[in-house]
Amino acid sequence: MHYRADVFEIQHFPNGTRLLTAAQADAQSTCVMVMYAVGSRYEDAATGGISHFAEHLFFKGTERRPTARHIATEIDGIGAEFNAFTGKEYTGYYVKCAKEHVPIAIDVLGDMLLHSLFDPEEIEREKGVIVEEMNMYIDTPTSYLPSVYDKLCYGDTALGRDIIGTPETVRAATRETFMNHLGRWYVPSRTVIGLGGAVTDEARSALEGLFGSLPAAESPDPEPWTPQAHPRVHIHHKESDSFHIRIGGDGLPLLHPDRYVASVLAAVLGGGMSSRLFTEVRERRGLAYYIGAQHGQYVEAGSLFSQAGVDLKRADEAVTTIVAELRRIATERVPDEELTKARNMLKGRLVLGLEDPRSITSFGLRGTILEGEPREIPEILAGFDAVTAEDVGRLAATLLAPEKLRLAAIGPFEDEARFEALLS
Repeated sequence: MHYRADVFEIQHFPNGTRLLTAAQADAQSTCVMVMYAVGSRYEDAATGGISHFAEHLFFKGTERRPTARHIATEIDGIGAEFNAFTGKEYTGYYVKCAKEHVPIAIDVLGDMLLHSLFDPEEIEREKGVIVEEMNMYIDTPTSYLPSVYDKLCYGDTALGRDIIGTPETVRAATRETFMNHLGRWYVPSRTVIGLGGAVTDEARSALEGLFGSLPAAESPDPEPWTPQAHPRVHIHHKESDSFHIRIGGDGLPLLHPDRYVASVLAAVLGGGMSSRLFTEVRERRGLAYYIGAQHGQYVEAGSLFSQAGVDLKRADEAVTTIVAELRRIATERVPDEELTKARNMLKGRLVLGLEDPRSITSFGLRGTILEGEPREIPEILAGFDAVTAEDVGRLAATLLAPEKLRLAAIGPFEDEARFEALLS
């Protein structure tokens, strides 16, 4: 599998802003994306959810486009995709459009991010919207389970708290709260702009004119994350006909040299319909509707886990079956054929996932924000190819040691000791 090694180019503006480009030959569309090195990881308990709340307000109006409708009408008028996202370690805003409409996309996106009003009346109105979004999120087990698991793993820290915040922190936010947050974190040194797909010099110049002219500003680093002692099991009680579980162990921080090993390990366990967990838990035993595994990473921490939606009446069997598979991969050598399949699956999904201008732009920006520079595709493919069966066994024995396993769940059970016993 061959992929050119110079997909990404980075230009540094004098004020500290960076511009990443990922040109794609013959592309008929362009993604313009702005990503900031800030997310809920950068918040304290009193301002939890402010990054996500701010994301909403950037769409609510500027001096030139005073309402959300003005902004949306202009974007709809060019048939563009328009959205934003907030994570724990970054926040992004983008427009993807036909290449001839890039000047409009840049103008609208730049106006939003540099001249939003943050009108106090709009802030008060949006509080109700976000609290309802929070309720919907909590009512959806597949969406809320990652938060329950992060809280179990990382406790009452910025990594353990919900991205969306709490009703109390959302309702307490004022315009001053947002201005302090943006002044502290939305600065050139934490800003990376992306252009993917059809890339022109005119677009580069327009972005430099908007973002490169901002005054440079210092921005502190967040408080270092400190691991906390945590229980092995946490169940969010919810009356339901289903039981959603995450069972996992330790993981690796983002830049750990074994990160490719962890990806292959997760792929063998639960990466696709021929994986060990899917085959044993769903196909052979009929214990789950969905099941998979992945290695979740932050800059400072990580966890290797399996997630499944299981039959209530056979919940104990589902847990013990998953635990048995986690133990087996730590004690039995992965056959060469299975290892090759896992490596090829990861490589194929990576390449397929980066064909779209939005995907390749987001990928490059995340790498730049979190790692300092984007990883080129050939480096990642080579990293997967270098993983051996011995590597997988060694890492599995470390991360999935019996005493390190933990379980987070959403469902109608309350006896956490019952499930802790099953982990052992």
